[in-house]
Amino acid sequence: MGVCKKLVSSFSYSWKKKRDLAEAQKQLKLPEHSLKTECPTRWGSRQAMIDRVLEQHKAIAQVLSSDRKLRHLTLSWQDIDVLEAINKSLSPLVEFTDALSGEKYISVSFLKPTLHLFRNSILEVQEDDTDLVKSIKQKIVDYLNDKYSDPETQELLDMASALDPRFKFKYVNKDNRGSIEDRLTAEMKTMSADVTEDAAAAATPKKKKGLGSFFKVTTDKAAGPPLQQDQAITFELQSYLQTETLDAEEDPLKWWKESQRIYPRLSNLARKYLCIPATSSSSERVFSTSGNIVSCLRSSLKPDHVNRLVFLAKNL
Repeated sequence: MGVCKKLVSSFSYSWKKKRDLAEAQKQLKLPEHSLKTECPTRWGSRQAMIDRVLEQHKAIAQVLSSDRKLRHLTLSWQDIDVLEAINKSLSPLVEFTDALSGEKYISVSFLKPTLHLFRNSILEVQEDDTDLVKSIKQKIVDYLNDKYSDPETQELLDMASALDPRFKFKYVNKDNRGSIEDRLTAEMKTMSADVTEDAAAAATPKKKKGLGSFFKVTTDKAAGPPLQQDQAITFELQSYLQTETLDAEEDPLKWWKESQRIYPRLSNLARKYLCIPATSSSSERVFSTSGNIVSCLRSSLKPDHVNRLVFLAKNL
């Protein structure tokens, strides 16, 4: 990787090297692409750099062969084998990292299905894999398993997946389904109480009591409503779980909006969990935007002005 970075930087800072590379690409009939530089804050940039170097390594070798100072950067067959192993292991993950970094659609409920797909398909060891490829794949799987091994994180991902009508309990461990149903039921009860309190708080001002209110007979209904509410919550949850799952390409937010009257409590829970971003990319983008705004020439901006400018930059 060190040789690869030095190789790319030597072409990035020399217009002569870029010119010679373009001529070599025409001679070798290679795509006329420029080399890519790795960016530490951009996901997938290392794989993109490696992929471009492998694509252009013949043209690069031809350019470096005429330069005595940089001839030592020419990739050997061992270097190419290592880069190909890294590229083969990382290239299938690029699309998933890009998809999970989105902001305008639900992403948190995709984590469980994506992890399942990684373990059982994409990162599964193949017969034609080299020892290095097998090692890289196993390291990635071990890292993901360790990263999401926390019970609270697993419970949150299970809740998000269960509230997505495209997946429900499909990717939830069978041993955890009972506890997830219990938590759904408990949170539906809590949310019902909160909705009732909000409705009472937003009610119209109290009217002046009439004489009839003093003769109104109050009955004890404490035993009835809780049981009815429990039955309604159980029926709502079981009815949702028994409905057909949506196609993976359909929009769950649209489905919840259309089904809000049928599942009022679950729709509120879905709003609570499905708004969680799967990655920290959205906040990193805000930091990058603020870094572009608060430059050396604008270092005297007040915090309120910075907040407004960042808000406008992200929402216009």
